[in-house]
This record gives sequence, C-alpha cells and structure tokens, in this order.
Amino acid sequence: MVWNPNDPWNKKNDNLDDALKQAQSHLQGLIPSGGMKSLLLVGLLVFVAWQSAFIVAPDEEGVVKRFGIPVRTVGPGPHGKIPLIESVLQPKVEKLHRIEVGFRTDRQGRQQMLAQEALMLTGDMNILAIEFIVQYKIKESANYLFSVAEIHETIGKAAEASMREVVGKSKIDEALTTGKAQIQQDTLVLLQSILDQYQSGVQIAAIQLQDVDPPEAVAAAFKDVTNAKEDREKLINQSQSYRNDILPKAKGEAAQVVNQAKGYAQARLNRAQGEANRFVATLKEYNQAKDIISKRLYIETMEEILPNIDKVIIDGKGGERVLPYLPLDRLKSRANAPTEEQKP
Repeated sequence: MVWNPNDPWNKKNDNLDDALKQAQSHLQGLIPSGGMKSLLLVGLLVFVAWQSAFIVAPDEEGVVKRFGIPVRTVGPGPHGKIPLIESVLQPKVEKLHRIEVGFRTDRQGRQQMLAQEALMLTGDMNILAIEFIVQYKIKESANYLFSVAEIHETIGKAAEASMREVVGKSKIDEALTTGKAQIQQDTLVLLQSILDQYQSGVQIAAIQLQDVDPPEAVAAAFKDVTNAKEDREKLINQSQSYRNDILPKAKGEAAQVVNQAKGYAQARLNRAQGEANRFVATLKEYNQAKDIISKRLYIETMEEILPNIDKVIIDGKGGERVLPYLPLDRLKSRANAPTEEQKP
C-alpha cells in the first residue's frame, strides 16, 4: 500500500468499516429471533427472581450484605434482595453452641485433657486441672459474623482467661468442694463482659465445670483430704439431724411436765378451796347448834375408833364389883413385837 499525501489516513483504502459490518452481521446471526427471544427472556426473568428472593428459617436470622458490607438484618420468613449485588448469610441464632476448654472430645467420644489449657493456679498457690464447657447463643448476627475474626476460638481463649482470673482469686478448697457454683457464675459474668467489649454479638448461656482435680502427682493426697472433709461434713450433718430430733422431743416432754404440774397445782388448789369452803360452812352450822354438832362429832369419832379395839361393857352396878386389872406384861410384849414393815 502506497501512502497518498492527499489521503493521509488512507480512508479510501481502509477495510475497517467492512470488518465492523461483518462483525455486526455475525452477532445478529448469533442472537435468536422469534420464539427463542421469548424463551431467553423468560429464563432471564426466572434467574433474576431466583436471585432476588430468599427464605429465612425460624431458627435463623438473615444478614444482607451489599458489596461485602452488612446493610440490614431480617427475621424468619421470605425476603428480597438485589440480585448479583446483595448476598445473604443465615446463621443459626437459636442453636446452642458448645466450646470445650481444657480438654477435647474426639469422634469416638473419648476425652483428652489439654494440660496447657487445663492447669491453673489458685489464690492459695495450688495447681488444679480444670476442664469446663462454654455454651453460647448468637445475640446479634451482624456483630457475630463481622466484628470478630475466628469468633469460636476467640470465645474459647476469653473463657480460659476468665476462668484463670476467677480461680486465681479462689482457694483450692472452694474450687474442689462447695465453691464450684460461685466460680461458674463469676466466670460467666466476666466472660460476658469481655465479649461485650469486643462487640461479638454473643450471649453466654452457661459455664459448666466438668472436672476439677489436682495434678496427678498429688492426686492421692488431695483425694484423702477431700474424703476427710466429706466425712467431717457428714458427721456435722448427722449431729445436726440428731440435735433437731432430740430438741423437739425434750421441749415436748418439758412442756408436758409443766402442764402436768400446773394441772396438779390447780387440782390441789381447787381441793383446798373446796375443803376450806366446807369447813366454813360446817363452822357456820356449828355456831348455830354447838351442842348437837359436838355430840355428832363425838359419835362419829367413836364410830371410827371403837371398832378397832377390844372392849368389855359392864352395865349397872356390876361394874362396881369388878377388880380393875392392868395387863402390863402383854402391853410390853406388844410394844416389842415387830411391825408389818419390819417383818422380812
């Protein structure tokens, strides 16, 4: 091709326009016509509708992202999004997640202690191997997914640090016996505070101590100490039970004796009052007829005495001829004779 100064761009001899026309004709040949266009349009609409709708399950929460940035959260049910621009993550917000600290469980269900996580120092400078479980739920899905990287591992490390701080303020006796519940509660509060500072979107449901044991080298000695403390508690409980059984009985018996004494005193008082009233009434009658009352008293007295003695009655002048005789020897023998109480 020769360059023409009157046509510097060589437009008359350029084949670019021809090439563009050929490409356009080929492209029109590739685009279907008639029914194929309708079918392609329907398919495109179905694809757009499929990409625009999503359903959130009852135990999930939908987090909608736009160009990788969370823009909104939606609850259970059907929802829509911008196709190819927005995407959705649907974490299980009702699921109770579990993290093991100080041990791991393999697929066969066997547990293996991790000494690096489990060994902790108590406030009285003793070492304990503590294995526990952290259970949590998702409280805020957006924070859970995007605020903290490796959220599961972060919760485990924070739980380990919280447990070490709480155990470091406790004594070994509390950790092994009666203080486990308080340690769990304090660890839960501290761990929740740390995760809230991280804006992790997590709600701690429970902290459960699995095993709290001394190191294997001194396990036997600690076991003996623990058994002795348990025996002490058992004896204390038994003594308290015996005390609670004896005291009510003693109080009941004391109340019974007091009531009996009060009843006896009241009876004696009533009896004395009755005798006094009777004497007053008799005295009143005696003052009205002294001779009659005197004879009556004399007769009643003689009726009580005479039946119990030997007696001889001589009437008339015959008594003047009888010689009085006093049997002193028989009276003496009666005086020396043993009474009924002195007989063997």
